[in-house]
Amino acid sequence: MLNSSRVEANIPAGDLARARDFYAEKLGLTPLQELPGETLAYRTDGGTAFNIYRTDYAGQAGHTIAQWHVDDIESEVRDLKAKGVRFEVYDMPGVSWDGEIASMSGMGRAAWFTDSEGNIMCIDQRA
Repeated sequence: MLNSSRVEANIPAGDLARARDFYAEKLGLTPLQELPGETLAYRTDGGTAFNIYRTDYAGQAGHTIAQWHVDDIESEVRDLKAKGVRFEVYDMPGVSWDGEIASMSGMGRAAWFTDSEGNIMCIDQRA
């Protein structure tokens, strides 16, 4: 059934122009396609596709809604911080922190930030 299907993430935004600016200026991403006032469609060089869509309910999820897999988490955190991205540190059992980077036994390391719309994002480097 769905095992052979592709999956795309849909990320909510209260203000598409603000979201477009954040994703361009902070994350270095440009939409592949835009339906003005409705949706921004992205595709990364790694082949991942995601959409940002306009809704009044953006930023209400209290959990990670998208996760970016990277090869060098320290470099990514440093670069994003230099662009003004603020990282979060959470009280999570069994997790040790080195600044903004969490280490999880056997799983690798991760760092969390919020986008312009209040959505929680994660970058991780797998073990």
